[in-house]
Amino acid sequence: MTSDRVPVVVAARRTPIATKGARLAHVTAEHLAAPVIRACVDDARAATGARADIGDVVLGNCMGPGGNIARLAALAAGIDVAVPGMTVDRQCGSGLSAIITAGEAIRAGDDRLQLAGGVESASTAPTRTFAGIAYFRAPFAPSGFPDPEMGPAAQALALRYDIDRHQQDNYAARSHQLAYDAHRLGRFDEEIVAIGDVRVDDGPRAGIPAMLGRFAPLFAPADGELNGTVTAGNSCRISDGAAAVAMVPAGSRGTTPGLALVAAATVGCDPALPGIGPVAAITRALADAGVTLADVAAFEIVEAFAAQTLAVLHLLGLAPDGVADPRVCAQGGALALGHPWGASGAVSVVRLFSRLVRGNAPAGTLGIATAAVGGGMGVAALFKVVR
Repeated sequence: MTSDRVPVVVAARRTPIATKGARLAHVTAEHLAAPVIRACVDDARAATGARADIGDVVLGNCMGPGGNIARLAALAAGIDVAVPGMTVDRQCGSGLSAIITAGEAIRAGDDRLQLAGGVESASTAPTRTFAGIAYFRAPFAPSGFPDPEMGPAAQALALRYDIDRHQQDNYAARSHQLAYDAHRLGRFDEEIVAIGDVRVDDGPRAGIPAMLGRFAPLFAPADGELNGTVTAGNSCRISDGAAAVAMVPAGSRGTTPGLALVAAATVGCDPALPGIGPVAAITRALADAGVTLADVAAFEIVEAFAAQTLAVLHLLGLAPDGVADPRVCAQGGALALGHPWGASGAVSVVRLFSRLVRGNAPAGTLGIATAAVGGGMGVAALFKVVR
């Protein structure tokens, strides 16, 4: 493979992220994704000065109605009917896996523009039934394997790694404060595509940090103690949203700045502790690239729960004494903004693009996007700024 075939993200956009049942509740998944896809195409063509052919549209989605959401969104975005679409389901890692998959097409020799990302409309997700019984989600693991809900799984991590309520609330407060400051300073403005009259995220919320101590525990710890530590305040909100990127081979980007996809890894872990998956994925991606954690300037992890995020950071050595390294989600994360499952991994890449490319980081600066996945997996991608 020549260096010309390295995939480079040259455009990155997302919708505002809205809480389930709130301002985007009436918008179906394909109509959340379509404006973002269209914006990425327009941005990429304006930046490169070329009307590159589009090779594929690859979107992650978890809980939608099926029917290949990527194809629906591509058509709704006005993409030529000759361009195919593929929908990826790796649960909370879906959006990031879609971007990695699109990058693999470029590495394999496809020199066309690739569009990839993720979308979730939790508000319009259908109810599923089997044998007349309705259920919210399919199993993450088969009979005979642990298959915890994500909240209790986060509580189990808090217990195993001694992450107390104070540490979790402090991390959640950090996410809200950083995101609030970023919003106030306009750090999200260039990445957001309005959906109708919805132009800003539902979060962050300035008053949340002061309220965190009032939230009641949601789950009893596995050791039978009376009081858990995972609360609604230090957990993400289920949300609606979409995010996407446009990728081109390095050889056709010209002088357009972007994020080169250097390495990626997807790794399995114990289904009983699914939130720990990013540890092995990050470790493998770094090893494949021949770099270390110290070489990375920016980390974007999908903050499903403060306990889960802190457990990952603890094992990586990025949360000494329970305090997150300043490189991690430096403008807030899903605890403040919300977690649209199939989109969140792609939101992490958009956030890296804003922090590093729009933020004028020098060429060679490294960033990592990562997510934990139900059923026991982690996915991570390492990017490098090119100018």
